[in-house]
Amino acid sequence: MTKRVVTVLGAGSWGTALALVLARNGREVRLVARNAEQAELLNSSRENTRYLPGIILPDNVRMMADVVVAVQGITACVYARPCAAADATLPWLVNGNYPVIAACKGLHPTTLERTDQILARHVDVSRIALLSGPSFAVEVAQGQPTAITMAASTIARAEIAAALFDDTSFRIYSSDDLTGVAMGGALKNIIAIAAGMADGLGFGHNSVAAAVTRGLAEMARLTTACGGRSETLMGLSGLGDLVLTCTGELSRNRRFGAAIARGSCVAEAADAIGQVVEGVRTAQAVDRLANQLKIELPLMQMVHQVLCGRLPLQKAVQALMSRPERTE
Repeated sequence: MTKRVVTVLGAGSWGTALALVLARNGREVRLVARNAEQAELLNSSRENTRYLPGIILPDNVRMMADVVVAVQGITACVYARPCAAADATLPWLVNGNYPVIAACKGLHPTTLERTDQILARHVDVSRIALLSGPSFAVEVAQGQPTAITMAASTIARAEIAAALFDDTSFRIYSSDDLTGVAMGGALKNIIAIAAGMADGLGFGHNSVAAAVTRGLAEMARLTTACGGRSETLMGLSGLGDLVLTCTGELSRNRRFGAAIARGSCVAEAADAIGQVVEGVRTAQAVDRLANQLKIELPLMQMVHQVLCGRLPLQKAVQALMSRPERTE
């Protein structure tokens, strides 16, 4: 039987972790780094020392930098680069007939598109799948039990994409709600920033619980307005990812929010994280989207106002708490 080859675009923490999952059953994996220097370093050291130190890359994971070569004769492609960088890469995937699985979360800050919509500008919807859910990269790389969602335009297509990740520690549930899964993965990052801000201000568990609960309500409100299903937000790609990102110490967005509350500016907080904080750009997109759709998203919009300097954090908290009381 011909060995199935999967290309992973993006050698950050998440792309490397997914390459490890794909490789565990002997599959050949091509992990595409940002440049030839990074690819050569990964190939020689067999370790992603910047993002996943101490985890050895097996021999069936091969690093390269040339996207054109990396996508030749493959079974599937996993896109694990930031959403805003997709247009620079996706044109190389237009002519294939393999599935393209997006493993990034966010809304495009300029076009306001979801991940599936960004992909659809370059790839037919029949080839698109989204992988999203509560999954810190280091725990996935270590083989710790993880449950996650794979979405596609049909359940059958989602199951085909899920079958590529045949690792017993990586359990995948299928969905045909591309909109709901994309929105859940994007919006939870904004709420995680809010939870981090609460932590940075010295607030207790009550405040974080309020952010998670009211944040989930806002996520569902915007998701349904965009055509997704509210019940999708109750699953792994919604509530599951939200809880993890708002409470886990490894959460970039949560740590970013805490740094902002402790006095760092946006640039300083982002530099301290050392990786893309998707919630910042997503908050910008959500603020515009809410205004276009004429819906209220007070928590997520307040996060954006704080990050863009329109409103001091303490005043934002006061404004949220002084809103007129209403039924839940």
